[in-house]
Amino acid sequence: MSLLRLPRAAPALRRSYATAANVTEAAGVKVLGIDNGLRPATTSVSVIVKAGSRYEPAPGVAHVLKNFVFKSTASGSALKTTRETELYGGVLSAGLSREYLYINAEFLRGDEGHFLPLMASVLSSTQFTRHEYSELVLPTVQGETEAAAANSVQVALDTAANVAFRRGLGNSIFASPHSPVTLDTVKSFAQAAFAKSNIAVVGQGISTEALAAAVTSAFGSGASSSSASLQTDKSQYYGGEARIPLDTHSNPTAQPTLVISYGQVGATSPELAVLPHILGGQSSIKWSPGSTPLSKAAEKVAGATVRSFVTSYSDASLLNIVIQAPTNEGVRAVAQDVAAAVKGASGVKEDELKRAIAKAKFADATTLEHYASLVDAAAPAIFAGQSVKSQSAALDGLSTSGVSQAAKTLFSAKPTVVAVGSSVLPYADELGL
Repeated sequence: MSLLRLPRAAPALRRSYATAANVTEAAGVKVLGIDNGLRPATTSVSVIVKAGSRYEPAPGVAHVLKNFVFKSTASGSALKTTRETELYGGVLSAGLSREYLYINAEFLRGDEGHFLPLMASVLSSTQFTRHEYSELVLPTVQGETEAAAANSVQVALDTAANVAFRRGLGNSIFASPHSPVTLDTVKSFAQAAFAKSNIAVVGQGISTEALAAAVTSAFGSGASSSSASLQTDKSQYYGGEARIPLDTHSNPTAQPTLVISYGQVGATSPELAVLPHILGGQSSIKWSPGSTPLSKAAEKVAGATVRSFVTSYSDASLLNIVIQAPTNEGVRAVAQDVAAAVKGASGVKEDELKRAIAKAKFADATTLEHYASLVDAAAPAIFAGQSVKSQSAALDGLSTSGVSQAAKTLFSAKPTVVAVGSSVLPYADELGL
């Protein structure tokens, strides 16, 4: 009997730290530590910098800057950093989104005294040497750009953001072969981006107090004290269409892809967060195609897939529907049913909403419990000095009329439609969107 009761008690234990977490400030930067009291053997820390592609002065600058992370600093060469990290058993990485640059370190608990100064040195004294730029950074940038160009979904989503927002959030996170990036431009961008007002530090497996103490020690003089902020356009949703030929030379297995997106200005509302779970797409059960409208649409064409999700930013959101099939004709057939499902989303039923709320709450809890997704989702709140908390209560307050009205408003806007494939793929007006 005790084993039967255990699963009921476990969720409260697992999510005790994820429902709300308070942000503090140390050495002029925002700090958030997440420690559930279980004392894990490892700690993960991320330095989040407002240096995403929306802030870059020219295409590709943020992408190049990301690849300068953990290169030579005043503290030592990239080789020294690598060897010391290996000796400590740590893992270093860097990531880039449209809004943020992420500098990440994973290490054994208690080793923050070594890794925090190392991360601070990236911000304060990266050397930006010309030989590293030519021999290490540019080849990596080129490889990442080519890999993205060979992925039809990546191409479609990247183009959809550009069509939807144009500038700012519309900037690609990848460099372009048509826009060379100079080393001086990267240096200037880094100098402005690495101001303390643009930096936040988040850690898991470490308390806010312990992380704040480590940040105070490492960042006291470890980043620019300037209050400068990078300029970016206020997000505005436009919508439109783009068509791109499918490149099967670099990736013979690439499939035709159609992306249908709808955007709105402002933070993601609970109504928008629940919409992808009403539309569906991917089944929750391995051997069943699912019963949601988009699942049924994909089931009609062998090998077809449809998924929907929301991409959230600090001042805008984008609901994306990604359609793929082995052939262009298959994508076109599925897209017709997807368009019908979109049009019908403004009439939400009680049972559909109940199911969608449960799935949205699970997705929200999962986001807060996995470090990588937590850092990405919580960044806007951290920079605003707000607590990071679950949306569960807000989701419980949704009604069919409220969600239906939100869907009607969202889908009445001009859609963003990006086709990667042949001329067989449909245009927005052919889908009645």
